[in-house]
Amino acid sequence: MPDTVTAAPPVALGAPGIAPVPFAAELQPVIDALAARPAPPLTEENLRSGGPAFGPGAPDSAAAVAGRAVSAEELVIPGPAGSPDLEVTVFRPDPPPADPAPILVNFHGGGMIVGHRSWEHGRVIDLVETHGAIGVNVEYRLAPEHPFPAGVEDDYAAVAWAAAHAAELGGDPDRLIVMGGSAGGGLAAAVALLARERGGPAIAGQLLICPMLDNTNRTVSSLQYDGIGTWTREANLLAWRLVLGDELAYSEAAPAAAAPSRETDLSGLPPAFIEVGSAEMFRDEDAAYASRIWAAGGEAELHVWSGAFHGFDVYAPESALARAALASRDSWIARVVGRSEPEGAMRTADAVQAEKSVQAKGVDA
Repeated sequence: MPDTVTAAPPVALGAPGIAPVPFAAELQPVIDALAARPAPPLTEENLRSGGPAFGPGAPDSAAAVAGRAVSAEELVIPGPAGSPDLEVTVFRPDPPPADPAPILVNFHGGGMIVGHRSWEHGRVIDLVETHGAIGVNVEYRLAPEHPFPAGVEDDYAAVAWAAAHAAELGGDPDRLIVMGGSAGGGLAAAVALLARERGGPAIAGQLLICPMLDNTNRTVSSLQYDGIGTWTREANLLAWRLVLGDELAYSEAAPAAAAPSRETDLSGLPPAFIEVGSAEMFRDEDAAYASRIWAAGGEAELHVWSGAFHGFDVYAPESALARAALASRDSWIARVVGRSEPEGAMRTADAVQAEKSVQAKGVDA
């Protein structure tokens, strides 16, 4: 019997191993500015020591809703059994709607190793204002201090809490959407898988924005964006190692609740909206996830934005690509929650351009 051959673990070389798809012309200046002002290095050592620029840094909820038709409430809710309580920020339309509203439960990005819910207050507030929804922005535990399954179990507990407390939130538990960008999108996909396996709570849709799904790091796009772009192959390899540990970091035996691409059965899931740029490392895994949902008879809407890099809507919110992406998300949410057209969608697109342009120009997100 031949010896078993073990694939060598993936490595980052700091330069594309395959010629990359070029960045869109309107986005190239943002990429150039980021390269000229690099962020602090992302290493296990500075993560464990609380290095710079990896925690809260965005406006708090009170500042974030100033001048908006949205209220904010900070709550502490029960975490998973035997685990710490969770902090969440609840955003509501102000004045509140007369009827129960859709509920959007958001998980922030950051590779499951960095980040804070305040980073995405703006995204949630925009959707609350546009769709008359209740937004629940969740703080979850991060690796390396809290590896898998801490983060996804925190997020599942938050969704279960939101569904159980929908009435007091002013929300409709039958119109609950899980959502997130990057790692948050991967966590939203994982929560949908857990809800299917555990028999609830009911989830009406999963909004997956450039989701981090595949721990193996062996796709073509993962090699094309080695050393370039906003989220690099090196950062992704580090994140999966810290979340899953050395043995499972890049293994196909990793649990699907950590890396949803590992799930072999994608049937019976809520409708998915999957968005990704053609010029980022998650392109292939995200397109494959949508294709596998279709193959299982499920519903998925896939948008691949030509020349867009990872997080392009945050770094370049005034770009034509970002405006188109935001409109597509709004359209999908409105259809899932049962309205033919999002209220205030055009206003929100204009607001995104005005309100986030400073962040895009400053680049240091």
